Amino acid sequence: MLQETIPDLSKFVEPDRVRREVYVDPRIFELEMQRIHERVWIYCGHESQVPKPGDYWTVRIGRQPMVMVRGADGRVHVLYNRCPHRGAMLCGDQHGNTGAFFRCSYHAWTFHHDGRLRNIPMMESGYAGTRLSRDNPDCHVKPAARVESYRGFVFASLAADGPTLAEFLGEARVAFDDMCDRAPAGEVEIVPNCFRVVQHSNWKIFLENQLDALHPSVTHQSAGRAAHEVEKEIERRTGKAPLSYHMLSAFATVTIDKWDAFQTLNYPYGHCLLTGYMGLRPRDPDTLAYEAALEKAYGKKRAEEILSVNIHHVLIYPGLSVQPQLQQLRAVRPLSVDRTLTEIWHFRLKGAPEAIYRRALAYYNLVNSPSTMINADDLENFWKCHQGLASAGGDWVSFHRHYGRDVEKDGVVSSGPNMGTSEAPMRNQMKAWVQYMTAEK
Repeated sequence: MLQETIPDLSKFVEPDRVRREVYVDPRIFELEMQRIHERVWIYCGHESQVPKPGDYWTVRIGRQPMVMVRGADGRVHVLYNRCPHRGAMLCGDQHGNTGAFFRCSYHAWTFHHDGRLRNIPMMESGYAGTRLSRDNPDCHVKPAARVESYRGFVFASLAADGPTLAEFLGEARVAFDDMCDRAPAGEVEIVPNCFRVVQHSNWKIFLENQLDALHPSVTHQSAGRAAHEVEKEIERRTGKAPLSYHMLSAFATVTIDKWDAFQTLNYPYGHCLLTGYMGLRPRDPDTLAYEAALEKAYGKKRAEEILSVNIHHVLIYPGLSVQPQLQQLRAVRPLSVDRTLTEIWHFRLKGAPEAIYRRALAYYNLVNSPSTMINADDLENFWKCHQGLASAGGDWVSFHRHYGRDVEKDGVVSSGPNMGTSEAPMRNQMKAWVQYMTAEK
């Protein structure tokens, strides 16, 4: 058993540092799949991805192929993507509509959208006297143990017990509240295409980078500086530069001391939040029209409260990175110890002017798409980190920045004043990692 070859996982993590094996040992990766990704609440998709009965999307939860489907009863179900007969996947495409029922392409067994057996060909003549019958639960498609939704965002857990989704999200639910509240209609709908990137690095490296407020002005300096030069030239010629240039130039103009002025909040279960940075309130006609729509929907006081929420990033550990003000999220799907799939999704604010959608879409394409220099900068660093950690150049990964200065109150750990570049989020994630990996099962 793998557990016998790793004597004590708690010894791999100390309050301010982590052993490199946590990132590069394939045996630890297998245990992570068992003890974290195939037990906790994992994001599957948004309800608007499956608007009609029979609509489905396939998704990975840990190592398990799953399918999210809208049933004839209107409910969203999450099932193992496996026929109980000979094991063939029911859905080979990424998404589609299965019609009134699932039909296995191998031997034509059929199933209702909730996984219940519908029909087995030659049931009476072919299976008479065998253990297979309509009453045998082994003849049904296995569902995820638990499925819940929060404001349209669907999560599943493959473990029968554990905290509810509301308990698991805790204060980090602000990621979805902030995004949905910004819609005059009070909800969002998904843009049904996403960017998919396979990173040649461990999944934890990506998550740790998301709230690393020190790296942007270092890693993305060249891309930000080039955009800033063009931005200034356009402004010199026309008197006004497009807002889209600021989305890139900010990586050069928001300096390390400005990042330090922000704050991180670190919650139970490994969730983290970074304030500040992208709280843009330009006074152009598009923004004013949007604010008017928000005031009409919520009233002036509530609209101002919504617009005043200034959150750059929320991380839902272990597999979701949300930027609510930009209406996008990244879902993390570990593939192996050194390969990680990230799905980058974008959302519309229902009831908001088209121009506001286009503005968020610009950021989605300019900063988070696979073709941008910003993403390329990060991917190169992730690969470099994994290659270096696989070497014998040192045993430990440092998380010392602002260590010992965190402030804890009511279970929430915040970085101290003017310590936005603190590595508290990394320490919080690894604290949760140890709890998951060493919990009694």
